[in-house]
Amino acid sequence: MSGLPEPMMIRDVPEEDRPRERLARYGGAALSNAELVAILLRTGTAAESVIILAQRLLATGGGLRGLAAADLRELVKIRGVGKAKAIQVLAGIELGRRVCRAVPEERIAIRSPRDAADFVMDELRHLSQEHFICLFLNTKNRVIDKQCIFVGTLNSSVVHPREVFREAIRRSSAGVICVHNHPSGDPTPSREDILVTERLFEAGRIVGIELLDHVIVGDHRFTSMKEKGILPV
Repeated sequence: MSGLPEPMMIRDVPEEDRPRERLARYGGAALSNAELVAILLRTGTAAESVIILAQRLLATGGGLRGLAAADLRELVKIRGVGKAKAIQVLAGIELGRRVCRAVPEERIAIRSPRDAADFVMDELRHLSQEHFICLFLNTKNRVIDKQCIFVGTLNSSVVHPREVFREAIRRSSAGVICVHNHPSGDPTPSREDILVTERLFEAGRIVGIELLDHVIVGDHRFTSMKEKGILPV
């Protein structure tokens, strides 16, 4: 015998201290990140409890931010996390993102660059590739629809005005706000960002659908092309 202590399993934890029971009694806010992840995982392995597995998943995956950016292939490489557990975790993360975006209908109005940034921040800020998204607005600046037009490195040859304004015309939009992310977390506009913005603005002026702003999202930061003076105020 090795003399090492037996690993504590969830059945060894007093019932009132188990994650699900604690959530039922005190609410989700009282639980640690590891306890919440443990509820998503549901079970541990033969060698370790679900709490230990959840702690190791967070440590290996880079914390909550790392998990938010992880994909299925990355998660299943972590010992003890099979495909089923990985899918459960990814589903929980995606639900969290959707809750953040599920603003009540009466509040989905874009009145400022911050409104536009907040509308997509949680969706975009952890992505490892640039995503170019259009918010299509009615005459009251309410969001009619949102669509990702392009994924990849942004430049004026791939983000073509016809793609943006074809979708805007289909939705009878009065205006468009374009948003894209910088995976580096730094929302400082590049030269290509400025060229794309100028091209889209001119195209919108021709077709009669105003480009209201182009917002670049970083990690909890953003830059507005309108505020920077690239677009007329």
